[in-house]
Amino acid sequence: MEVTYATAPAPGRGNEDFVVAGERFVVVLDGATPVGESGCAHGVPWLVARLGMQVAVGIVGGVREPLSAILAEAIERVCGMHVGSCDLGHPDSPSSTVTMLRCAGGTLDYLVLCDSPLVIEGGDGSLRTYVDDATARLVGRTRDDVRKLRNRPGGFWVASTDPAAAEHALTGSVDAAEVRRVALMTDGLSRLVDRYGWTWSQVLDVAEGQGPGAAVRAVREAEVATAPGAFPGKRHDDATIALCRAFTP
Repeated sequence: MEVTYATAPAPGRGNEDFVVAGERFVVVLDGATPVGESGCAHGVPWLVARLGMQVAVGIVGGVREPLSAILAEAIERVCGMHVGSCDLGHPDSPSSTVTMLRCAGGTLDYLVLCDSPLVIEGGDGSLRTYVDDATARLVGRTRDDVRKLRNRPGGFWVASTDPAAAEHALTGSVDAAEVRRVALMTDGLSRLVDRYGWTWSQVLDVAEGQGPGAAVRAVREAEVATAPGAFPGKRHDDATIALCRAFTP
């Protein structure tokens, strides 16, 4: 398949998003900035880069192994990279969302762990969106609330130090012949829809017609044009989008 993507950090910060792609797959990750001590000497960019690369290795070498199994194995391998230097039992260990797409044998397999959406547009123009929005429905949003609910039943699931989190991802497969295009993105990009009134079709059209970088620029323009405090959370966030099309067996 053809994959084009763009990723950019929030102004004045390092990028905690990460993208890795090949001719038949793409993986998008959105690292979570820890509040205070995390128990890890490496930090979020280290985690997302290594986790993304280990997922890519698993996809390339795993033939048709389930994506959830590939993710679980990747988390386990990354844990092995820093178990001797970091406290992997720390409740604020670095973590990341994971969204991936694999094109194999005329089928598109997808996985979505946490709130980085995947949007599939069919050949007939129909749209299907896959996202785990559990973080938006948390009863409490304090640091202690999030710590207690992360990777726990009734809470939300992310890729961190527990390979079992992969079992809670949204997964599925669709016939590639019935798909026109697919977009994977972090929530710093999907806020075009969540906050700024865009439709998914508009996002896909801009990414395809003007390039993924145009979608990222549109986010920045919308953020700057909106008064600070108009929405909860960060005014600016890392923004990433990958557009996939031209699927072939």
